[in-house]
Amino acid sequence: MTPFSLDRLRRRPDLEATELVAVDAADRLLLDTAADRLRRPGDIATINDAYGALTLGAAHLSGRSDIRVFQDGVVHERALALNAADQGLRSAYRPLPLGAELLDGVSIVLLRLPRSLDELDELAWTIAAHARPDVVILAAGRVKHMSVSMNAILGRYFGDVTAGLARQKARVLTASGPLPVGGSSFPRSARHDVGLARPLELLAYGATFGGPALDPGTRLLLPHLRRLPEPLAGASGAADVVDLGCGNGAIAAFVALAHPDLRILATDQSASAIASAAATAAANGVADRIAVCRDDALSALPDASVGLIILNPPFHLGSTVHAGVAHRLFDACARVLAPGGELITVWNSHLRYRPVLERIIGATRQLDRSPRFTVTASTRR
Repeated sequence: MTPFSLDRLRRRPDLEATELVAVDAADRLLLDTAADRLRRPGDIATINDAYGALTLGAAHLSGRSDIRVFQDGVVHERALALNAADQGLRSAYRPLPLGAELLDGVSIVLLRLPRSLDELDELAWTIAAHARPDVVILAAGRVKHMSVSMNAILGRYFGDVTAGLARQKARVLTASGPLPVGGSSFPRSARHDVGLARPLELLAYGATFGGPALDPGTRLLLPHLRRLPEPLAGASGAADVVDLGCGNGAIAAFVALAHPDLRILATDQSASAIASAAATAAANGVADRIAVCRDDALSALPDASVGLIILNPPFHLGSTVHAGVAHRLFDACARVLAPGGELITVWNSHLRYRPVLERIIGATRQLDRSPRFTVTASTRR
């Protein structure tokens, strides 16, 4: 068998491009820092491991086959599975949701620092609440994305927090001595006036992009969802409308409140987003008409099965701005939309997606535009 190598890891099924890597300097520094600890007895968990570097690296260094893993993104779960198979480590780990089963009895946690402070807050609380009293967290990030606020958040839940020396513009924070914690502060909530008979209540767990806020692009989009095309006769799906990349569930809940006869599928690749969308649906009394599904780019839906998709696409992959992520979602919409179906989307105006939508989906008309955002409707040819 070919020896284990971080250099053989790939990003697939996520977007692959020359400027996008599966392993970075923070992954390598974290594994080097943790190497001695990983060789000692004790259960190991990895959190936010994007493509398998931490999990497979920990399995290789420790010789263990019981690494526990939480990855918020389903695309990262699939990438880890593919990389594990390539490296002969398919049985070296066990994926688990964020919670007690992931952390009970764990003595070392390898964590990629999220950019969201709310996400770090939820992760730190969960580790402190459920891991061993002698647990040690080794948390790595790129220096340009780190701040002293991260130390402060870890310090809320751990008595000892230190920062290691930087290497190749990456750094490791070490946290130990979990403090007593109360109940979780998640999901967090906020109410928004969106012109309906009642405020829209949004709930969000820590890793959900934007938290319980109503982002400006979605706010520009919502008025155009008061009137929607009739359900397409040729569509065979179980939902009338798909909210792709549902985040905190704002779009799905708004459509359900504005159109009591429609069934909505809210889908996102993030476990946090799916939990948030479900909580938002329940808070607004429309959970009976909103189904939630954790999926990557509509992979669970058949071809030509949907009459209407609504999308507020991301324009970044992690910390990297890359147009390819939206193009990938547009391709998925083209596959899943039935002929004559519509994609309604809002996007950052400077990205000039209209020619791309014309090419991938079909005829595209502008519904609205602000200095920052554009709303369009594209009809599947």
